[in-house]
Amino acid sequence: MARGMRLDKLLAHAGRGTRSEIKRAVRLGRVEVNGQTARDPGMTVDPAADEVRWDGEPVRYREHVYFMLNKPPGVVSATEDRRERTVADLLRPEDRSRNPFPVGRLDKDTEGLLLLTSDGRLAHELLSPKKHVDKVYEALVAGAVGDADVRAFAAGVTLDDGYRTMPAELVVRSVEEKDDGPLSSVVVTIREGKFHQIKRMFGALGKRVVRLRRVAMGPLRLDPDLAPGEYRELTEKEMEALAAAAAGAWSEG
Repeated sequence: MARGMRLDKLLAHAGRGTRSEIKRAVRLGRVEVNGQTARDPGMTVDPAADEVRWDGEPVRYREHVYFMLNKPPGVVSATEDRRERTVADLLRPEDRSRNPFPVGRLDKDTEGLLLLTSDGRLAHELLSPKKHVDKVYEALVAGAVGDADVRAFAAGVTLDDGYRTMPAELVVRSVEEKDDGPLSSVVVTIREGKFHQIKRMFGALGKRVVRLRRVAMGPLRLDPDLAPGEYRELTEKEMEALAAAAAGAWSEG
């Protein structure tokens, strides 16, 4: 990162608003640099050395943004789409202006944890097949899931195109009898991300996924306080854990 940076750019990167909102805040005297009221939003500051405050509160600078989103169903995992609503449409304008993109994809009707970031290097590392980062899903499955299915997942399932998946973990929580047949509640852990993989794995075993929700990706777990469609920045602890996972230091378990 260069030592010199425009004040308004630093504040925008810190999520303090759009450029026009930041310029207005500077004019109103809400921004200080090293204890002095800033007058020029274009002034040069050093993020590593200068102390910047917004309404008296220190501004934390990050070169990239990292958001945890609880993706709702009916939204596509993309930054733009001509016909469909995207996960980027769920972001505030000041956050969307940082150009974050989803790390991996969730199907349109799949819910749950989705990481959005502007950090291409981290995304590449997390998605690398060599890292084998765990992805954990909760699912409702039409049909009675049993021990034979658990063994099949553990051995790897041959999909409709002939591809044999890596071994996956399947845990059966419950099987309930409904008017239209059994409904199973399960947890699935996979270490790859083929197209519609979990749905196709169950399909190969004669069953159908009716609801799918991702609850974890590597060390990152979905915040239970996030309602569908809500998001927040990652905490420092979550950032450190993700960096370790990207570096290959995270231990699968």
